[in-house]
Amino acid sequence: MDFSSEWKSLFPVSAVLAAPLLLSGPSSKPILGPLVFNPQPQSLNHIYSSPSLLPDSLSHPPHLSLPRFLETSSVPPSTSSSVASLLGPHSHQDDDASHLLHNRLSFLQRPDSNSVIVFFPTGANSEQVGFLVLSVKDSGSGLNVRVENNGNLFTEKTGVEYRILRILVNPVVDSGLGFANLAGNSNSSVTVGYLIASTLYSVHWFAVKVKGGGLNSERPSLVCLGGKVFKSCSVVCACWSPHLPEESVVLLENGALFLFDLESNGSPSVRSRGTRLRVSWEDDSSTSGNRKWLGCEFSWHPRILIVARSDAVFLLDLRFDECVVSCLVKVEMMSRYASTENERFLTFTTVGSDGFHFVLASDTLLLLCDVRKPTMPVLQWAHGLDKPCYVDVFRLSELRSKSRNDTYRWASESGFCIILGSFWNCNFRLFCYGPSLPAPRGTLGFEVSELLKTIYAWELPSDLLLLGHCCQCGSCLMREEILKDDLPEWIDWQQKKEIVLGFGILCRGLSGLLPELDEFGGFTLIRLLSSGKLESQRYCASWDSIKKYKEFHRGLLHFEDNFLCIQDDEEYRFTRRFKYVKLDNLSAYLNGNLTKVLGSKMKKPCKGPQEKESFSPECHEILCGKLKACGFGRLRSSPAVAVVFNDISLPASIHEVALRRLWAGLPMELLQLAFSNYSEFLEVLVDQKKVALEFLVVPDLPQLPPFFQRRPSCRSNKWSQKVQRDDALVGPVLPLPVLLTLHEYRNGYSDLEGAGEFSLERELSLRFDEVKQVASERAVSDSGCELHDECAVSLADDREEMWGSSETPKPFYLYSPGAFKCSTMDHRKGNDFCDKKFDILISKLPEKKHAPHGKVETAGPEMFDELCSTELRYDACLKSFGANELKAYNILKRQWSKWQDGFSLYREFRSQFKFQK
Repeated sequence: MDFSSEWKSLFPVSAVLAAPLLLSGPSSKPILGPLVFNPQPQSLNHIYSSPSLLPDSLSHPPHLSLPRFLETSSVPPSTSSSVASLLGPHSHQDDDASHLLHNRLSFLQRPDSNSVIVFFPTGANSEQVGFLVLSVKDSGSGLNVRVENNGNLFTEKTGVEYRILRILVNPVVDSGLGFANLAGNSNSSVTVGYLIASTLYSVHWFAVKVKGGGLNSERPSLVCLGGKVFKSCSVVCACWSPHLPEESVVLLENGALFLFDLESNGSPSVRSRGTRLRVSWEDDSSTSGNRKWLGCEFSWHPRILIVARSDAVFLLDLRFDECVVSCLVKVEMMSRYASTENERFLTFTTVGSDGFHFVLASDTLLLLCDVRKPTMPVLQWAHGLDKPCYVDVFRLSELRSKSRNDTYRWASESGFCIILGSFWNCNFRLFCYGPSLPAPRGTLGFEVSELLKTIYAWELPSDLLLLGHCCQCGSCLMREEILKDDLPEWIDWQQKKEIVLGFGILCRGLSGLLPELDEFGGFTLIRLLSSGKLESQRYCASWDSIKKYKEFHRGLLHFEDNFLCIQDDEEYRFTRRFKYVKLDNLSAYLNGNLTKVLGSKMKKPCKGPQEKESFSPECHEILCGKLKACGFGRLRSSPAVAVVFNDISLPASIHEVALRRLWAGLPMELLQLAFSNYSEFLEVLVDQKKVALEFLVVPDLPQLPPFFQRRPSCRSNKWSQKVQRDDALVGPVLPLPVLLTLHEYRNGYSDLEGAGEFSLERELSLRFDEVKQVASERAVSDSGCELHDECAVSLADDREEMWGSSETPKPFYLYSPGAFKCSTMDHRKGNDFCDKKFDILISKLPEKKHAPHGKVETAGPEMFDELCSTELRYDACLKSFGANELKAYNILKRQWSKWQDGFSLYREFRSQFKFQK
């Protein structure tokens, strides 16, 4: 059996029960030490906050794609949901997450100085390079921030308006002369590093310089060294050479590579041309399909590059006249533990220690590879993250710095840590690895370890909580998931919750000046939050992850708004006008406490113009007459339910008839509050102008609400000579729930806040049961309509006549349209959206019409009653028809009869209720 390291590397850590290349357990802990890093809540410090720290690209909330909109805009099954299935897959997360693919913070340590320069994109379109200086306070109690004297950030323009997607820095190693001479010469400046700002179609190079009398006191500056705009193709990435600080390589979307040397540019701000590297890829369709270029990095030689694509990684040897391309990794090699059909590489980086190793992450696996061992990973993990887009490698000594215990010094100096995660999902994990456990010198194990140099995973991966002020216990995580599910479909929780947009780890020298002392060591993290805040927090090495933080467990978990929305630097060009509408009554009704809110309002004295004006007797009489003409205030001696049933002309649902029953039972005093005319309306002040309110006109035909035959308002926002004041009856101006509550208050419930007997839902349920009882007695129903239930009430004491006797013909019919009926299949699928209040309709049976004898020269609109199965009401302005109209009517009647004979469902409907043809 093959026990080589190549064979062992085929079993990914966390994907198999006992990975061969995993060092874990009681025997390894005394040597490796703690490898879990937990944030210390008491070490959280606010450094700086500004809207300029936020990206402009995230200020717009995500939108629904067309398929997703069609699927969520209606209750399935529906036509729109079926159309959505024909438009293919819909996913908008990739578009939204594209703004958070890269770390927004880049750190440059200033040599011979206890400070670090932090770079980030800023500006109205993130087209400028912003930066500030962090240094340790003289007392060592914390970090000091250096910005402009007016409090603004240091900025430098790139010369174009493209949005900066990534910033990379490259420090300059001092020879020992430059920085020493700078301290004594206040007019000289020295370059401490170089910077690349890459956009979608351009790359810009800068030199980072400091000037004058000590590096700790002067403001750093950026000097533009050149820029390059690629008009034909977009930029994938740019990288610095670790061997020659002035050289960099740019990778384009079509696979083209350009080498730039800053020393050959001459004077600053000269347009850089670069040298295109002659690379012949394995096929001409390298960019076709779903293949995407990820990035490029320098390897162990200044002319050897590592270029990654979504399906493969290549090694480019440019030391000779012709470029030699060899494949290092293919996505097919992961077929044992991943489905290669959908598997792709997402991100990669090189390990800066020797230039041979690089880290590659796919959808499911994390690979540590060596350019000296093509097509064979050195180590693998199953990372368990959702679409990671960020990866970086640190020495374990950087994360366990300033330790008070030297027991694990060998592991800190030998180990490495990979940080992999996604800013969009706020999930990051830590993967530790290093050589095998040290064996005593002179033994066989020591000789084997020196010969093979096998790399092992140290313990299982652990979570790294970049947002270090959240409790990770089960209760808090469950509450957070529930809040995410409660958000609307078109809103992502990333737009509501505070997330990390970028972070950086202070070097050991700078972090060692801070007062935090840990037994096993730790590091200081600087993070940029989506709320525009810059924070620092100390992380300490621990044996186990802390799931519950008492400092934050009791805090209320909620999603706030506008974390990713920022204010532009430019002034808003249009006038800002805000109009507020008071919807306290609507809110009280939706929350079920309308009686309480209205009761508290009626206890307060009324203040305002309503207190001085009152209705005149003449207006009162006119209003009463109009209300009676519209169906209100009929003979109050007859039951209100009888008035409602006599008002039914068009088909109406049982719920609608119940609402009419409530309207008919209101007294005239309350109806005068619900309906009015324009002369009684008080004008309201809007934009310092008085504007009258508008409502729909109540129709003249006698009917009860809701009104189907209505005409719009006959006025505009202001009366004029062309539009005279009208006395038309409009409304209702008060909704029915408010009127019912006032009616109960008038009937004796003087304290609505404490009256537990009255409930709007119960009142509506009683009227609904009353209407059902009367409908079951006065209507003929089909087999699908069942109105009898246990909640039905008896109305024998409320009526003088007995309805529903076998001898009395029933004037109404009940039926349930086929579109309202819920099938058994719908219930199985969980689509139970049926409601008996709305799916049963009631209507009057048409009266038998007698055709006139002889030839008819003229006729009125009542002749259409013969064609319609419902009672029609006509406006008084309709005139009689002549001979031409009668001729057209006869043609229409013949066509209607032909349709009736050919439509079997309609024939069954008419025969069931004995309609006359």
